[in-house]
Amino acid sequence: MSKPILHGAILSPYVRKVRVALSEKGIDYEGVSVMPGSQSAEYRAKSPLGKIPCYQEGDFALPDSSAILAYLERAYPKPALYPSDPQQYARALWYEEYADTKIAQVCTVGFFQRFVQAILMKKPVDEEAIRKALTEDAPPVFDYLEKELSDREFLAGGQFSVADIATASFFVNMEHAGDRVDASRWPRLTDYLARIHGRPSYKAIIEQEKAAIGR
Repeated sequence: MSKPILHGAILSPYVRKVRVALSEKGIDYEGVSVMPGSQSAEYRAKSPLGKIPCYQEGDFALPDSSAILAYLERAYPKPALYPSDPQQYARALWYEEYADTKIAQVCTVGFFQRFVQAILMKKPVDEEAIRKALTEDAPPVFDYLEKELSDREFLAGGQFSVADIATASFFVNMEHAGDRVDASRWPRLTDYLARIHGRPSYKAIIEQEKAAIGR
């Protein structure tokens, strides 16, 4: 049987979510480069919104990182990436949603400006947008995560889960852009990100990304 295919761009935080899950579950796959918003008719047949990632097994194609992770959990249940307890399962889904929306808004501005805007689109960097994201928009988000983490190793169910995969993913883009969480203000969040990014699955992917951008 041929390998599954993951369509997307390796620096996308949403693609990264799926790559980490695939690595954790030991699933060998082939990566195919596709940029966000692809207008290719062939790709649109797989992902009608043109978004990345899209996961493919033979004739079965599934877009959206959250849908893909849910599928992988059913198709490849070991190791589990969702808590078994109903309440903790729901919390994991909530943290994933919070990451994909709110954390994404505050952690990817610098990356978008300095890589997508400046390098790919050849447009000036909006330093004011970066400043606002880091100094005005990010602190309440980081405060929330600091409070939620408390003394926990993982966000939900006492285990590494989709909640951690999603939450940590957007901070990778923040670091690629040269920005970091202030450890003196958010020590729990800083330690948490170091632990999650230090997992073999995450670490290997981050190192590959750094090599791709020359860091």
